[in-house]
Amino acid sequence: MGRVEGKVALITGGAKGIGSATAKLLLEEGANVVLTDIDPDGRDVATTLDSTGTRAHFLRQDVTDEDQWADVLEKTVSVFGRIDILVNNAGVASTANVEDETLERWRWLQSINLDAVFLGTKAAITAMKHTGGGSIVNLASIEGLVGDPSLPAYNASKGGVRIFTKSAALHCAKSGYGIRVNSVHPGYIWTPMVEAVASEGGDIDAGRAALTELHPIGRLGTPEDIAYAILYLASDESSFVTGSELVIDGGYTAQ
Repeated sequence: MGRVEGKVALITGGAKGIGSATAKLLLEEGANVVLTDIDPDGRDVATTLDSTGTRAHFLRQDVTDEDQWADVLEKTVSVFGRIDILVNNAGVASTANVEDETLERWRWLQSINLDAVFLGTKAAITAMKHTGGGSIVNLASIEGLVGDPSLPAYNASKGGVRIFTKSAALHCAKSGYGIRVNSVHPGYIWTPMVEAVASEGGDIDAGRAALTELHPIGRLGTPEDIAYAILYLASDESSFVTGSELVIDGGYTAQ
């Protein structure tokens, strides 16, 4: 307990999956948390996690809107006095090969998975560098490390997150800001997004079994598996870790 005691965390995509699991764990470990999401159900998540409304807050946010980033950061600092942790978690998927993917859907996906990570990282650096530093955790994917014939847009976005994270980390380190920036690369995690992928063939159980077979460890990941990795990167335990990619994939990329 207390691994992020007194820290203030902002988590995008906090209404479900990895986002809500991370919010729960960071709260348990002592942080105050602001969850954001375009999904208003995030308000119920914040209330469930903290019925007093003193340590968990929800803000509706479209992560692709630069003005909303400024507003969310301003409100977070207004409520809690600072921001120490940003988790760029919001994301979407599209399953279509390079011939079937559309430019419209490609741009939509990049705007959420990649552009928003840039906007969030930039905004958080501005806030953190004046208060002694912090930790930025960008959710990438194994699909940012290896290719998938049915995920070109997703591959491109998550590969972009990976290398952008390294650039931002180097900038912050060389500027002496005390801000660390790292990426997390999950395998297939059983979240609503992956459930949707598994059900595309019409049989969700068969889809889940097929995805499970991709992981030598013999199971899909859980949101909590990723939340613990984020906790490590958010905490002072990882004070010598920046520009790194933490792969949590049940052996997927070891093959």
